[in-house]
Amino acid sequence: MEKLFCLGLLFGMVGGALIVANSYKARSLVKKSQSEIMEKVDEKMDECLKQMEPKESGKKEKKAEK
Repeated sequence: MEKLFCLGLLFGMVGGALIVANSYKARSLVKKSQSEIMEKVDEKMDECLKQMEPKESGKKEKKAEK
């Protein structure tokens, strides 16, 4: 059962790669999706960094007072 799953997964990836390699529309769709995902990841990372900054600056101020 696990071997069949792995083979199916492998054939699916190879088939998908062949379709994307030979189709301009599919290739452009993949590139567009990748760029959208990267933009969303960048936005989330910026939000996380902004949330972390006030906590760290507060710790630094307390250390400076001691």
